[in-house]
Amino acid sequence: MYLGLDLGTSELKALLLAEDHRVVGVARAALTVDRPRPLWSEQAPAQWWQALEEVMRTLAASQPEAMAAVRAIGLSGQMHGATLLDAAGEVLRPAILWNDGRSGAQCEALARAVPRLGEIAGNLAMPGFTAPKLMWVRAHEPEVFARIARVLLPKDWLRFMLSGEAVSEMSDAAGTLWLDVGARDWSDELLAATGLTRAQMPRLVEGSAVSARLRPELAARWGLARGRVPIAGGAGDNAASAVGMGLVEPGQGFVSLGTSGVVFVSTDRFLPNPAQAMHAFCHALPGRWHQMSVMLSAASAVSWACKAFGFADEAALLAAAASVAPEARARCPLFLPYLSGERSPHNDPHAQGVLFGLTHAHGPAHIAYAVAEGVGFGLRDGFDTLRLPDDMPLSELALVGGGARSAWWGQLLADIFGVTLTRYAGGETGGALGAARLAWLADGGSVAQVCTQPPVTQRLAPTADRSAHAPRLARFRILYAVLCTQFEQPTERP
Repeated sequence: MYLGLDLGTSELKALLLAEDHRVVGVARAALTVDRPRPLWSEQAPAQWWQALEEVMRTLAASQPEAMAAVRAIGLSGQMHGATLLDAAGEVLRPAILWNDGRSGAQCEALARAVPRLGEIAGNLAMPGFTAPKLMWVRAHEPEVFARIARVLLPKDWLRFMLSGEAVSEMSDAAGTLWLDVGARDWSDELLAATGLTRAQMPRLVEGSAVSARLRPELAARWGLARGRVPIAGGAGDNAASAVGMGLVEPGQGFVSLGTSGVVFVSTDRFLPNPAQAMHAFCHALPGRWHQMSVMLSAASAVSWACKAFGFADEAALLAAAASVAPEARARCPLFLPYLSGERSPHNDPHAQGVLFGLTHAHGPAHIAYAVAEGVGFGLRDGFDTLRLPDDMPLSELALVGGGARSAWWGQLLADIFGVTLTRYAGGETGGALGAARLAWLADGGSVAQVCTQPPVTQRLAPTADRSAHAPRLARFRILYAVLCTQFEQPTERP
């Protein structure tokens, strides 16, 4: 039995995986995000630990035999978050999250300081990444910066609490802008540019390797009978989702409809394309990398629209969107889904959401369609940034994340992309499942044995010519280009 822990932005999920690939139990605990100022997004790490205690208590009560049989633990989680610890291991301030946009000026400074940044880190400097966050702390909270003894990513802080060990792994570390992604090692040049050293970084392992062991007192508290249970290196959330879906070979990938939206493709080499804000990261397995485009508001845009326009829930909004007749879609408003700024391909922390073209003829269903379509267009923009060589053909992509539960939305995306999207059993638990599989690999399992693809539940082939969406996609792109200079740019304050 293997335990996967996935620290997301809106919830922490725990999953028990049997050696016949059955998911034996799942527990969830909700999380909240604090936005105390414009562009800010933070969470208190103490909330993560409370959520972990909650899911572990739930599984200990509902699955005592499975918990007692756990052989290893794997971790996955939201990437880029800056969790700052002092010399005693105490948290210095709330963690600054992946969708925080305050460090735009620091990104510009980092790019000037290290002209080779994209070559080394495989990515542009963006506010979402960890390094600019630390530069912001140095500029605006110097008393905090002076006390930093360790910088940990969110899931790695959970590892620290579980084991007492400060360790990260390649896929999550690649999202800091401190990693030499091709060499899979910390870059002294990039660390120095932000006033940090290797001594403040966690030790690095591969995602499928043992990183640490569970504290005995925690094992006893939660009914894990094996004492010092090994903890795998794990993965950032998207690499973990790929492992959970068995997408580890070159050319395999997925579209994720979570809080953020992601297009992810595995590769067997480091293939950066920073000019278009495409991410090139290490994968969770040795000798593997991946390309990834990210939009900051995907399913979260649907959640926002539910509250703003009075839909009972996300399913009700998507049902309303599906009710819009195909011939009426061309007259729906257009929606720019940039509620938290945007990464690929714009790298624009000041980008904002827009509903354009409203008339008296439009009702809630038309707005619902516009929101679902706008997320699809944003994902398509990211998809177009991928640069795969000819020997890595891409024929289809998996569809994962909470939004993958809607077959209608998945079909809309397949039509917008012009690519077949495959829904797998358990696709909504990809990150936690991947974490559990990495635990299995750390316990001696082979990639062929562990990283199988779950059963296919549905293949969504494009039902329309790509040109059917071309006019609205073209207007969507023009709308951003016209409005981008008009988005409010708040004066940065300490």
